Amino acid sequence: MLIQFRFKNFKSFRDDTILDLSATKITEYSDRIISAGYEKLLPTAAIFGANASGKSNVIEAFRYMMTYVIESFSYGGDPDDKKTKSKKLKYTPFLFDSKSRDAESSFEVYFMDTQEHGYKSYNYGFTLNQDGVIEEWLNSKAKTAREYKQVFYRNVDELDLSGLPAKSQELIRISLNKEALIVSLGAKLKVMKLKSLRDWFYKTNFANFGNPYENVFLSSLIPEGFAENKSVQDKVVAYLSSFDSSIMGFHVEVMKGEDEDRRHVKIDAIHRMVNGGTASIPLAEESDGTLKMFALYPALQDTLENGGVLFVDELNARLHPLLVRSFLITFLNPEINSKHAQLVFTTYDSWQLSNNLLRRDEIWFTEKDDSGVSALYSLADFVDEDGIKIRKDESYEKNYLLGKYGAIPTLKYFDMFREG
Repeated sequence: MLIQFRFKNFKSFRDDTILDLSATKITEYSDRIISAGYEKLLPTAAIFGANASGKSNVIEAFRYMMTYVIESFSYGGDPDDKKTKSKKLKYTPFLFDSKSRDAESSFEVYFMDTQEHGYKSYNYGFTLNQDGVIEEWLNSKAKTAREYKQVFYRNVDELDLSGLPAKSQELIRISLNKEALIVSLGAKLKVMKLKSLRDWFYKTNFANFGNPYENVFLSSLIPEGFAENKSVQDKVVAYLSSFDSSIMGFHVEVMKGEDEDRRHVKIDAIHRMVNGGTASIPLAEESDGTLKMFALYPALQDTLENGGVLFVDELNARLHPLLVRSFLITFLNPEINSKHAQLVFTTYDSWQLSNNLLRRDEIWFTEKDDSGVSALYSLADFVDEDGIKIRKDESYEKNYLLGKYGAIPTLKYFDMFREG
């Protein structure tokens, strides 16, 4: 479970930025709070804001951290030698400030492992620049402990691996380079403490429906076991029937290509006809909303079954607000979400602010100033011009659209089309 994500100097976020899923002491919807050890956590975080305000960059910052953790064991090599040259994740600091564009970026998470692993908590982070990793740290604590203990620490002058097994320390010292993370390398070397940390990032899912390339990729995915297992298909039918009851089932045909290890799955949706009987149409010819919900299912299934975090950019795109509400309730209902999965999503849909669904500490806003710097803040922490916090009985949607909380576009008429 994600407790807190902190980052700095990434894309439009120049300054220290925190997305906190810790529950505050507000009283609404206390039944949905996840309690484990000394932590009280939230199942969702909804990020609102104007176009180009930085909403997507919050998710992209976490994706960047995850990718670096998972892949950096392969970074490094001789940039002038094609045989040893390896890929490297592009460094993306805030560019509109001469100081920031050459400064380091930092990424840090606090998270709690599953109940099976004793609800152990971790604090992990690193800073880097275009040359490589400058600093990296890992601290952990047991469920009932109050203080974190250091597992390892590293900077350009120091490497302290004393919290790791003695046999693993020498292997890491020999293999580590300035572009690789200790966690990434240690997981590759099968150091269990580091592998479990790396695996937590593996349980994170992303869906960016604002990116056309990722949209195509997501539309090509099918749920695990869908091609072979009728019960999985029936679950997808029940899922889609929440908004389209005409879909009765699927006809699935597995077609092998020239490469026997690769296969193509042909899917037809079976619909109920008005005068009885059924008709089949290719899944690709279904509505955009149906295709998006189908594309979301694999990530939703994996996140709910494994208790991970699902990040969705533009959740509202091509979906009715009531359907988005149903999607959110999946995470908010502890009987459905028994593994304490979490959802972080961006949206323009202000109606989700008016439907008595989200707590104030689950509502976040992004706003960009005249210098191009984005800021992220919670409605629970927001104070008005008189220094007063927002009450739970206020009309969040109305006040948001009136600009009380900021994070709305500065509108101008399209005068460039005026004749004369």
